[in-house]
Amino acid sequence: MIDAREKIALFVDGANFYATNKALGVEVDYRKFLSYYQAQAYVVRSYYYTAVQEDAEYTSVRPLIDWLDYNGFTVVTKAAKEYQDREGRNRMRTSMNVDLAVNALEMAPFYDHAVIFSGNGEFLPLVEALQRKGKRVTAVSTIATDMPMIADDLRRQVDFFVDLSDLTKHVGRPVRIAANA
Repeated sequence: MIDAREKIALFVDGANFYATNKALGVEVDYRKFLSYYQAQAYVVRSYYYTAVQEDAEYTSVRPLIDWLDYNGFTVVTKAAKEYQDREGRNRMRTSMNVDLAVNALEMAPFYDHAVIFSGNGEFLPLVEALQRKGKRVTAVSTIATDMPMIADDLRRQVDFFVDLSDLTKHVGRPVRIAANA
């Protein structure tokens, strides 16, 4: 899949990757994650994309993004947008897809292989554009859950598909279960 002579760039869609991990009941150890890919090839850049709730005094994702930022990841954040759905319920819009796509295209001259940690079918045009530029593309998601976490057309388009359930033996850690008080 990844040739050791390649320069690779990692693009982690934080929300989608978190949902995939949760669906599989696994946690990723991001230190192992980065080391695993650095052992495979030269990692040009590793991006992590997530929306944050700006007005919240504390957000559960803050410790993770602080750690990632200090440990080799380029963390890209933006404020989550609150809106009301058709039923009048407050919802949060947290998509970072455009940010990820722009970075992947801007960085394309500097890498040979993009590894996208998302199953979101909206990345299909990005994958096609990167392939037209001669880049190889891997998608990391899963089909091992009751409902596949990757869009079928995305899985068919990428050069390689890696099921996260197979990757967790290299980058996973035991899930911490909160003790009942």
